[in-house]
Amino acid sequence: MESPHRSQGRWVSGVWLCCLCTVLLPVLLNAGEPGVSPASGFRQAVAGYRYLFPRDHGSHDEFRTEWWYYTGHLLTPEGRRFGYQLTFFRRAMAQEEVRSNPSRWAIRHLYLAHFALSDLDNARFHFAEKVSRAGIGKAGAETGRLRVWIDRWFAEASSPTHAPHHLNASAADFSIDLFLRPEKTPVIHGTGGVSRKGEAPEEASHYYSLSRMATTGTLSVGREEFAVRGTSWMDHEFGSGDLSDKLVGWDWFSIQLDNRTEVMLYRLRRGDGTTDPASSGTVSFPDGRTAHLKSSDVQVEVLDYWTSHGSGARYPSRWRIAVPAQKLHLIVTPQLADQELVTRRSTQVTYWEGAVLATGTFQDAPVAGHGYVELTGYAQPLSAHPRTSSAEKHPRP
Repeated sequence: MESPHRSQGRWVSGVWLCCLCTVLLPVLLNAGEPGVSPASGFRQAVAGYRYLFPRDHGSHDEFRTEWWYYTGHLLTPEGRRFGYQLTFFRRAMAQEEVRSNPSRWAIRHLYLAHFALSDLDNARFHFAEKVSRAGIGKAGAETGRLRVWIDRWFAEASSPTHAPHHLNASAADFSIDLFLRPEKTPVIHGTGGVSRKGEAPEEASHYYSLSRMATTGTLSVGREEFAVRGTSWMDHEFGSGDLSDKLVGWDWFSIQLDNRTEVMLYRLRRGDGTTDPASSGTVSFPDGRTAHLKSSDVQVEVLDYWTSHGSGARYPSRWRIAVPAQKLHLIVTPQLADQELVTRRSTQVTYWEGAVLATGTFQDAPVAGHGYVELTGYAQPLSAHPRTSSAEKHPRP
């Protein structure tokens, strides 16, 4: 299917797609189904994992859930502003189901993708989605290097660690063809190579970011095509646990400041409105040093709200963020109110993810910047998001 907000592979028949979305997705994505052990047969995220790049940009099939997340801010030579998101999700079938069906047609991995473009100066949000399966050449991800794709949407990079990442995706009325060059080494989140998502041992993931990537390429909207340049952020996360049933969603922030400092924060929200202690974040300094942030290190105050006309969900829409120990104080504001994704034909989750601006002070000096914020669990409690099912992010914790 193709629409202003999603694009399905045309090779999929309507009947097959209907069966996939209504029968397979609840099985693959529901972490709380009674009698099911989602992590059975899969490797767990544990302390001591040794990252190696560019190997770890590739797929980790021994873990059940994985995603590659790209967001960024782009400018045309004339100054027209855009934000974009391109995300690929991989979710493996339960090992017992794979062993019981040796056929090459058996579904071993399900792939899903979200693609969004925020036309900030025209206040227009475009969105497309895809869902497909591995094993018949329509979707997949390589191990050992970055190459993940669904149909003609892809993210790939050659072997050198700092090789540009090539992103390509197109929908009915918008597209991107971008090259992203890492400007910093990967930022490893959490402690001991593990990003906690809850108190149980399995509620964890391996999670890193390329927090500043110089970006060039082209994009199109309608009949217009633009040369663009800007800055992107890449998240890659993989794990096998599931999000705790105490949690209803999360708020995730990635901020790139003009002094070449980056900040990632995620706040896991409990059903009673409190923040789970597993919430955390990372500050990446201009020289590449990083500082891990515990939940108690961060203060997040909601200053405003926006209500979606589509879903009826009421989302936070402006924040005051403080990290006193780092002398960091920011006001974060969406650049466009309506950046909501309603993913009925892929992950079946409604969430807000969009471009934001940041202003404030860091180490007593004024700073400004931009970034992306992701808000899940506001339209409905989050129980079936690919990131959730992996024990996340981001989506991004």
